[in-house]
Amino acid sequence: MGYVSSIFARRMIQAAGAEVDARALLRSIGLDPDAPLDVSQMVAADAYYDLLERIVRQMESGHELSLRVGPLMRPDDYGALGLAWKSAPTVRDSLERVARYCRLWTDNMTYEIREREGGIDFLLHRFGERRLGMRLSNEATISSATSLIRQTAFADFHPRAAFLQHAAPEDTSAHERYFGCPVHFGAPEDALWIADEDLERNNHLADDGISRFLLTHLDAEVEALGGEDELETHVRRAISRSLSDGVPRMADAARRMAMSERTLQRRLAEKDLSFKTLVEATQRELAQNLLGQSEYAMSEVAFLTGFSEQSAFNRAFKRWFNETPTAYRKARRA
Repeated sequence: MGYVSSIFARRMIQAAGAEVDARALLRSIGLDPDAPLDVSQMVAADAYYDLLERIVRQMESGHELSLRVGPLMRPDDYGALGLAWKSAPTVRDSLERVARYCRLWTDNMTYEIREREGGIDFLLHRFGERRLGMRLSNEATISSATSLIRQTAFADFHPRAAFLQHAAPEDTSAHERYFGCPVHFGAPEDALWIADEDLERNNHLADDGISRFLLTHLDAEVEALGGEDELETHVRRAISRSLSDGVPRMADAARRMAMSERTLQRRLAEKDLSFKTLVEATQRELAQNLLGQSEYAMSEVAFLTGFSEQSAFNRAFKRWFNETPTAYRKARRA
């Protein structure tokens, strides 16, 4: 099912303002309207998406909801993680900490820092059906990241570009004003493109001593979340997102999970898991789903499951299931 921290629900309702009944909405998802913000209190992801969809239906300009929530988010809302963001030496360090520790407030998304010429792409990967509520949540996350940099490093921060996978609203002027850069809708991924010179800007409250203390605390919290099923799930998600570019290396999966290759290798060994085995298991499952639930041509299925040639895919599939992909598809449709 997945979960998100209740702070996001509370801030979204706050952003909607007088256009909604805030107390009724909070009670509808099991939150006490009079309780303080608590980053550790969770809400089921589907309930959160339902909430966002109800909110925008009640608003005159619902397409601006996610932009309104960005400035409302405060580093302190995130507890120890927010302090780790503020005390990091630079903007890059802050982003790396979010990518590394985001599991503490949600289990249905990850961040990735992808190097590009002149800067990075700060990417959001969220799992599940891309319904309206998820699209609003993704946009709010990108909006909040922009706002946090402005609050803790420099107020005139503007990304080089913002990318959103969903279609553009009829009027995109509010988005362009908020981000202060080109905003590309219908993009392949949700991301901010941030320039190198902005990444190296210092945070106002950078403190090495506080950082060391907080990172030790956060590492312990993340370790407490660990488990064989969770680790395997996250690795397989990282693999599945990379297969269309070919079979990923362990370093690629580790980067998507915001950890070093050595750390991932150690954690897999502790759980008696093999990266190679997980890659093949992910390919098998994806191949089954694509053949049974899509109209993709065989060559496209081969490409999406990480094979450069259809013949190699056919051989692997027959080894896995003792029948050809064509026979498998016909049997499932029959």
